[in-house]
Order: sequence, then C-alpha cells, then structure tokens
Amino acid sequence: MQTYQSVIEGLKSQGIHSILTQFCDLHGVAKGKLVPVEHLQEWVEQGAGFAGPSIWGTGLPRFGARSEYYGRVNVESLRPLPFMPGVAHAVCDGYAGGEVLDTCSRQLLKSVLQRLKALGWTLWVGVEPEFFLLNQGHRGQWQVADREDQLDKPSYDLKSIHRNAAFMEDMRSTLVQLGFDLQQIDHEDACGQYEINYRFDDALAAADRFMLFKMTAHAIAQKHGMVFSCMAKPLAHAPGSGLHFHLSVTNAQGQAIFADAAGALGLSTQGHQFAAGLLHHADALSALCAPTVNSYKRLATSHSASGTTWSPVWKAYGDNNRTCVVRTVQGRIEWRLPDPSCNVYAAIAATLSAGLNGIDQGMQAPTPCNEDLYERRAQGLVMPAQLPRNLEEAVSALEADRVLRGLVGDAFCQQFISLKRAEWDAFNLHVSDWEMQRYAAAF
Repeated sequence: MQTYQSVIEGLKSQGIHSILTQFCDLHGVAKGKLVPVEHLQEWVEQGAGFAGPSIWGTGLPRFGARSEYYGRVNVESLRPLPFMPGVAHAVCDGYAGGEVLDTCSRQLLKSVLQRLKALGWTLWVGVEPEFFLLNQGHRGQWQVADREDQLDKPSYDLKSIHRNAAFMEDMRSTLVQLGFDLQQIDHEDACGQYEINYRFDDALAAADRFMLFKMTAHAIAQKHGMVFSCMAKPLAHAPGSGLHFHLSVTNAQGQAIFADAAGALGLSTQGHQFAAGLLHHADALSALCAPTVNSYKRLATSHSASGTTWSPVWKAYGDNNRTCVVRTVQGRIEWRLPDPSCNVYAAIAATLSAGLNGIDQGMQAPTPCNEDLYERRAQGLVMPAQLPRNLEEAVSALEADRVLRGLVGDAFCQQFISLKRAEWDAFNLHVSDWEMQRYAAAF
C-alpha cells in the first residue's frame, strides 16, 4: 500500500503541483477547486472545504458545523489532466459535519450499490454519450458550430468528421491518455451531433468516467472555438441527445444474472423482473433521468427532419426495439430514457433501485413489443402508456412515488423536487419568441 508521501512524490515526478478536487452538484455539473498536492493527506482524510449553501442541492445551512461541504479525495482516482498541465484530477465524496452527506449524489449511488453488494452482485454500466457542438453567432443566437453540417439525413456523415478532425483527434488522444478504452466516434442523426463510445465499467466507475468525459469535452471544445453541449434537444426539428445506459449484472461467480439463452428475449426471469421495475417506476424515473424542461422536447412524438427519431416515448420493452424505452440486447438491458443533462450518479442510482424493486417484488413485465411503435401510432392503433409529457408531470410522479424515493434517498429527492419545481415555475413565467411571434399581433 502506498503512503501519502509516495503518492505525492509520484505525482510531483510527473510535474503535478495541484489537485483539482472535483465533485458534482445536484444538477450533475462538475464543481471543485485547486489545492496543493503537498497536503494530500488532508484532502483525503478531511476533504477540501466549500461553503455548503453555495452548492446547488446540498440542503446545508448558512452557519454551524454542517454549513461546510467537504469533498474527500479518492486517491485511486488521481490522474494527470492532459488539458491542465501540472494538475491532477481527483473524484471527491461529499461530507458535512464529519458524516456522509445524504444529498451528495455520489454518496447516493454508493449507498444504493451497497444493497447490490449484499447480494454478491455487480452492476455494469455502459453509457453512450451523445452531444452537440455549438457556438453563438454575432447576435448571440446559438447555432451548430460547423455551418456546413446541413445534410437532411446526417447520420454517419464523414465530411463533417473530416472538417472537425482536429477536435476529434484531440478528444481521442486526450481520452486515451486518461485511460478510456474507446470503441467508436461517429456523427449522429442531427446536424452538429456526435457520439463517442467507450468500454463499460462497474456502476460507480462508469459514473465517474462520464463526469471526466464531460470535463474533457468542455475543455477540448473550447480550445477549438466550440461549445460542447449536453442539452437534450437544442434543435427543434432534429433528434435530441440521449445517454443510454446498457445494464448488466453479474453474481459473485461472474455469471450474468439477466441473461438466459433459453428465455424470452434472451433474458432470465430476474432480467424480466428488472425491466418490469423500470417500467413500473418509469414516470418517476423520468424526473431524474430527463431532468430539464428541454428534456421533454426530446421525449416527444414529433417529426424529425432526418425522417427518423429514436425518442423512447412509450413505456414498453422489446428485443432490439429502439422505439421502446427498454430495449433488450443479447441478454442485457438498454435503458433509453436518460439524456446527457442528467446527474449521472442519481440517474444510475434511481435506475438500479427501480430494477431491484422489480426483482424484490417479482413484478411481471408486459408482453414484449415486436413492432415499430411509431408505425403503430401512425395507424391509429392502441398504444402503450406514454412517459410524462413535461418536467412538471415527471417531478409530480417522483414526488408521488414514495417507494422509489425511499430506495434512492429521500433527502436527495426532496432537494431535487424543490429545485425542479422552481425551474418549472421559472419556465412558465418566461415569454418566449414563439409566443411573441404567434400572439403579439394576432388578436
């Protein structure tokens, strides 16, 4: 086991003088500060200090022992940041008053994973980050950064890849230096939209890695004069961005719990029960997996300019069926609801909690869907139930789902509900350009 001094000396030998102590707020936005590497023991055992009420969603008071938020460094997460010379990145856990902070989303996920660990199981998560590259015009309007990216059906467009090769190569090389096992980079189904895939990991590591991915992408995009955007749907008439979770669970012997080659859809009984839990709690999960007003512009049955939309609108599941919110693939489950604006720790914690509740309660999944739900809707046929239509509906569903709130962590959920209700109220008070154009002179 390395001593603090040996770790410090190892970092200094790489030219490291500071540690970026990074945590995330309730919204899933990375926060932190730079601290000197020499005091590593303090950052690990006590934590880097922050004013608690200055961070969204901590619920901490403005005075007293619990007014300070302490981010305790995980030593194993320390790694030099290629885009910040002399700085090592460290993932932090939230504490207050010397105790685990129950409104810290990373602590939330760790707590839920303890229930899984008691069964001797491990959750593996592969995330698929989709994102847009944007910038602002001279009048401040947001637009696709690559103005030549204008194909009607832009999926897999190589010309855009060529035009943005410098950004892609910078991302590739930086992510590889940070230990990512890259699998593919492609242009997605909207103009200005890309996806970078990397290898799955255990749930906590996968969440940490996504946070590091976002930090890297923000830095590299800015270097190239662009803005990396996790907004769910920045373009009204194009597909939005998802953050699909590919989920599998193994037992202590490394056997896949969800997989059964002889079972329907290649799933075991527990796999179907897990999917049933996701569908049962889907309305409440929408709040945590699709947490912004804009998220519900993605989760809509609107027409796509490209002629295709993969929006998971209906509470259904099926084998390799991308029109369902739950897609089964080779004995694993793809949860298609999340978008990249979510707090990834909270979204994974809630997803796991819902699935385990399905197993615990022996929930029965509905009949698998073996048809294109968009085609079914176009024919005017009876449809499965639809997900919430807006953030207010989703937040109300979370508030009403006491079982899920209790499994995830009620203190975090209460903070989340309060902030999201305020966000919805602010949206409703805003007068948009659409309203002015439609109503100003109409009557």
